[in-house]
Amino acid sequence: MSSELFDAIQYLEKEKGINKDVLMEALEAALISAYKKNFKSATNVRVDLNEETGSMHVFARKEVVEEVEDKQQQISLEEATQVSPTYEIGDVIEIEVTPKDFGRIAAQAAKQVVTQRVREAERGVIFSEYIDREEDVMTGIIQRKDPRFIYVNLGKVEARLPESEQMPTDEYHIHDRLKVFITKVENTNKGPQIFISRSHPGLLKRLFEMEVPEIYDGTVEIKSVAREAGDRSKISVYADNPEVDPVGSCVGQRGQRVQTIVNELKGEKIDIVEWSEDPVVYVSNALSPSKVLRVIVDEEDKATTVIVPDYQLSLAIGKRGQNARLAAKLTGWKIDIKSESEAREEGLLDDLDEEESYSEIDVDLFE
Repeated sequence: MSSELFDAIQYLEKEKGINKDVLMEALEAALISAYKKNFKSATNVRVDLNEETGSMHVFARKEVVEEVEDKQQQISLEEATQVSPTYEIGDVIEIEVTPKDFGRIAAQAAKQVVTQRVREAERGVIFSEYIDREEDVMTGIIQRKDPRFIYVNLGKVEARLPESEQMPTDEYHIHDRLKVFITKVENTNKGPQIFISRSHPGLLKRLFEMEVPEIYDGTVEIKSVAREAGDRSKISVYADNPEVDPVGSCVGQRGQRVQTIVNELKGEKIDIVEWSEDPVVYVSNALSPSKVLRVIVDEEDKATTVIVPDYQLSLAIGKRGQNARLAAKLTGWKIDIKSESEAREEGLLDDLDEEESYSEIDVDLFE
């Protein structure tokens, strides 16, 4: 066996990251298969590959028995002791059976098998690399399209962007660069399958982590994301340090940070609100940009009744109920919005003129 083959194995390990032991194992299996196929042998054989000399030897493995019943699998004790007097019944003896022209035959027969094993090993390397990128953002290049998928090249593999994960405001053109969120990585018989999204809330979260250093270093924490891709999103943020403004950090100077993300998402509106463990404050913040007069909390049903000024009712509900729907998703609380007039009729604001301590939101808005 030519030493060039071993050089090729070292090259594959270096350039493609495939473990040399995996390739050597595949080569040995291929050579054993080639021997049995070309020499019509059912003998149990072992192949010895010498990487230093570039040589190859085939050994037949036979069991030492008193009476031979299968010449291909067994050898008599008498014959075995001619090789070495130390052999006993039950031992396994190896006899070299390397044919003179086996190198040429083996190379031809093994090529396909080795290629297949190399392909499988490459797939394993790719899967290992991309499984670590699950729920992460990568930049790819659009390769092709069909009615079901947009195919995006992520470097070593082509990912699928299903129609259901596409943004309605996106325009997909061949060779365009695209930031995508990896939703799932599967290892299949056809190789690694990677599914990506442009509409997943995780994309918005990762974009903020990439754009806002305070989020990346943990100073500001993203608590929740609610998204209707291509139209509008809400994101709640929190900073444990009272001296840090979490919303301001995300917005950036003159809105540059959030604008970069808006541009990436093709004009998707993004509301950034401050998270609070107090549902009154949190729900009020989540309904931004509308003003809130009062939040009545039902802890048992995890529901809230939110009262807003009459002129703010449509703003609080939003177009097709979007603002209220996103606020509910963001906070995890059910939200029932009532106008001030309706609330007064139901007696929900009877104590408005009484001297009581209201939440800071109530005090600010009633002054």
